[in-house]
Amino acid sequence: MPDDASGSASAGARNAPAERLLNLVVALMATGQGLTKDAILGSVSGYREQAESGASKDALEKMFERDKESLRGLGVPIETIGDRLDPDDLRQARYRIPTAEYALAGDVAFTPAEIAVLNLAGGVWSQGSLSAEARSALRKIRSLGITVDEPIIGYSPRISLREASFAPLQRAIEQSRVVTFGYLKPGEDAPRTRTIRPLALVEFEARWHVFGQDVDAQADRTFLLSRIVGEVKITRAGFDDALREGAGDRALAGLNDLAGRQSALLEVTPGTEAALRLNRRAAPAAQGIRVPYVDVHVLADELASYGPEVRVVRPDDLREAVVRRLDAALRVHGGAP
Repeated sequence: MPDDASGSASAGARNAPAERLLNLVVALMATGQGLTKDAILGSVSGYREQAESGASKDALEKMFERDKESLRGLGVPIETIGDRLDPDDLRQARYRIPTAEYALAGDVAFTPAEIAVLNLAGGVWSQGSLSAEARSALRKIRSLGITVDEPIIGYSPRISLREASFAPLQRAIEQSRVVTFGYLKPGEDAPRTRTIRPLALVEFEARWHVFGQDVDAQADRTFLLSRIVGEVKITRAGFDDALREGAGDRALAGLNDLAGRQSALLEVTPGTEAALRLNRRAAPAAQGIRVPYVDVHVLADELASYGPEVRVVRPDDLREAVVRRLDAALRVHGGAP
């Protein structure tokens, strides 16, 4: 075989997965009703050749599943259309890429500078914490093809999440599915199982919360993600999408209302880290500052981390909670309370 033919064959082998992914995208965008897995494996170039070469159906299906995950990781939305009566039954499921995901309203226009700002904002969020709606918006913006001559900034910060519960909760909200999880409150010996219709994820006081309807209590509840223990299980039970409308605003209004009804009177050493952080959300008082709060245990954790830089004047339960934490830290390091 000539050298140039050998090089061409090697390049083709290297590019085969990329070509197969491109062919899959084109096929899934060309159908409104979607394609079944059998139709994809039998007709889309890349899979068809493998089948003709004797690849087993099991191997082809595994290849398709890997390709789906690869495309989703690149931000390509692949919609699965299953049995309406049993969404988990995917035996006759059809797959498509909705073209609306790439279309903006005709009267929407952006300048190159605005595109650069929007791309920078999107780059701040890590893939695991960016919602499907946000990813869709970025795809539409990038599909405009507007050239950005100069970057606004050489780098962007990244927002990532420590709570493993964030991603499954976000997925359940987008799918309008009921979830269950273990929830451990301070002072309790074991977590309690909670079943909720998750409606919104909100950030408040630098901590993430999930807001939803507690199925057992039949009431709205807000849960700290840091207190969720173990796996968040997405059930097959669904709920009306309309419940999600305005849920984030209701959650934040409730948290702000609670914080407005309780505050801590603190004495803080000027010029310290405690002063810098607490003064951002504090109001001046005759004796120090007043800091609104939602959860006494969360605030106690924060205040204890400042050590001698802050002293709790009131309320008593907050002061006692801070003292307990400082005593525990002292014991760990071999001291006496």
